[in-house]
Amino acid sequence: MRVLWVCNIMLPVIAEHLGLAASNKEGWLSGLADIILSRQQENGIELGIAFPVEQDRNGYRETIHLKNGSALNCFGFFEDVTNAESYDQALEHRIEKILKEFSPDVIHCFGTEYGHTLATTKVCQRPERVLVGIQGLCAVYANAYMASLPEKVRKSVTLRDWLKKDSLVKQKQKFAVRGEHEKEAVKHAGNITGRTGWDRYYAMEWNPDACYYTMNETLRSNFYTGQWAYETCEPARIFLSQGDYPLKGLHYMLLALPGILKKYPDAKVCVAGSSLVADKTLKDKIKISAYGRYLRTIIREYRLENHVEFLGRLTAQQMKEQYLKANVYVCCSTLENSPNSLGEAMLLGMPCVSADVGGIPSLFTDGVDGILYRGYHVPENKYCHNGVCDVSEESGLNDVIKNLQRAVLNMLDSREQAVKYGKNARKHALLTHNQEKNYERMLEIYTEISQK
Repeated sequence: MRVLWVCNIMLPVIAEHLGLAASNKEGWLSGLADIILSRQQENGIELGIAFPVEQDRNGYRETIHLKNGSALNCFGFFEDVTNAESYDQALEHRIEKILKEFSPDVIHCFGTEYGHTLATTKVCQRPERVLVGIQGLCAVYANAYMASLPEKVRKSVTLRDWLKKDSLVKQKQKFAVRGEHEKEAVKHAGNITGRTGWDRYYAMEWNPDACYYTMNETLRSNFYTGQWAYETCEPARIFLSQGDYPLKGLHYMLLALPGILKKYPDAKVCVAGSSLVADKTLKDKIKISAYGRYLRTIIREYRLENHVEFLGRLTAQQMKEQYLKANVYVCCSTLENSPNSLGEAMLLGMPCVSADVGGIPSLFTDGVDGILYRGYHVPENKYCHNGVCDVSEESGLNDVIKNLQRAVLNMLDSREQAVKYGKNARKHALLTHNQEKNYERMLEIYTEISQK
């Protein structure tokens, strides 16, 4: 069976072969590819991976022979992923050429956020052989993009925003445009894979004729070993996996922090990724965004300078070390489908606190795996995991802050309960992200699609 993956990134194994810097994004894809390739003789899958490249590598084609004896077919196509809202019709010709050359039995597009998924679904002559995997949904995210930001901040434009044409208003508009493209891609696809009630709801709303398959994700391999321990964590250390744009909800965490500090004066919020608030040098001042400036204002107003740390770009191993070092992991996002960072924290047996938004309640059980708090909700997004859509107006900022603050304090207050939550979360995650079961499920789906 010939299976073509259409991905957002060049996998590290390919980047290493080409002598290029590897991306830390979508690390779970590498884990999935490793399983398929290591069992190539038994599964009979000839795997091809198509991915965006720079203009000078457009049309790149190579078969890489790996040390374990397996072979990986690589196809590069040019796509301007930095301007993902602009659909390039030339993508259709590039993707069509790859399809003709590789002639796959199954085409698996990972994610709907980029133009290459729409191009693939448009040029493929057999939609029943196309499987579109939902990761996030830009169309739904757009409705929540400005979550709880003051009107002044929403309209604010820094020099960086003006030069890049990337103000908060523009960012929301870009998500909305990408959302229209993804809706069209879903409508063209014969098959959809997802893993939460949230993504199933929207997939079926946009394309009720598609075949929806439930398939959980296999996460980065290093998170399946090792386990969080209370004795070795740093007390009141709060870890966030990212916070580089409003949807990740870092502003909620910063606004909740003063109340946490009253009880835990040594508490610290540690955020993976580059600092959004740096302004010491001229370069920093030029690079700061409107959202970064808003976060900096919060930090200064509440004197949080010694209680917030940006950790910089981290490898998978460095991320794991930060999880294990922290007292609690927090997902304070405005909206998520199934954040891999939450899955990683659960796998490690960490005490976890999360907003009850999007698809998270499908994978994380409140009062068993950890604490879910009432997060941000907006009437435009109709899905409600409890089946009761009682959201008539946008969630109030103060309510969300208090809910988050209360949840974190509850977790920090009880060592015994936190440890119990972590153990339960690990058991749950080992089922959800079971490598063998997810691999077998993927083979079932591929086999069924290839026989259509």
